[in-house]
Amino acid sequence: MTIHIANNAAGKIWFVGAGPGDPELITVKGRRLLEGAGAVLFAGSLVDHAVTLYAPPGCAIRDSKDMTLEEMTAWLIDQAQRHATVVRLQTGDPALYGALIEMARPLTAAGIEWAVVPGVSSAMASMAAAGESMTLPEVTQTVILTRVEGRTPMPDGEDLASLAAHRTTICIFLSITLMYKVEAALRAAGWPDDAPMLVVHKASWPGEEKIIRGTLADIKARCREAGVASQAMIVASPTLGALHWETLVRSKLYDPTFTHRFRKASA
Repeated sequence: MTIHIANNAAGKIWFVGAGPGDPELITVKGRRLLEGAGAVLFAGSLVDHAVTLYAPPGCAIRDSKDMTLEEMTAWLIDQAQRHATVVRLQTGDPALYGALIEMARPLTAAGIEWAVVPGVSSAMASMAAAGESMTLPEVTQTVILTRVEGRTPMPDGEDLASLAAHRTTICIFLSITLMYKVEAALRAAGWPDDAPMLVVHKASWPGEEKIIRGTLADIKARCREAGVASQAMIVASPTLGALHWETLVRSKLYDPTFTHRFRKASA
């Protein structure tokens, strides 16, 4: 964790990953900071409001869903003049699609100390909810976290078809309303119609989580039938469904024929 030290007269702003939705999936450190915070700015459109219940009585709590970047940073700077601990509570992990640097730059310019506490990403929570693994020996050892182009353009070379050509696990954020683009890109990369697909809506949110399984050919229709059109993780991976495969290559770490630093081969 990197800590940026500037003006010692002001309080400190913590960018805390709230996790994917379940209030119990926030880190112990994140919860401790919330419990001692004088002010909390939370992403109300994404962060489960229950997380803010960890804040103490009298804490200044502000929902940021109707605020611009300038309004958010001004609020944080103002609260840092009033309180020793100020928390910016963000969904998942602050470093992933979280506008972290956009908010941190004006704080640094204003001489405000800030630090980051990582959080559980919805990509990990989605695979956990579905009981799937992102990596498997001799299947894929690589995970790509990306999105498809919408109003936010993608840099050159990062279009989904190019990334999907690697045939690794791909976790696709912020793209459920662009499923037709996801399908087209995967097909352009050579993924077959029967390639397994997974969509998880509100991963880990108590009472709201939905897990949708299908194939490249039918996943869009299945999402439509389930009424899922927001806050969903799309996963395309050659590992999906491995729990029910007839054969599976074992991990060398636990293979009795494999010697490593802590154990000699026994067979």
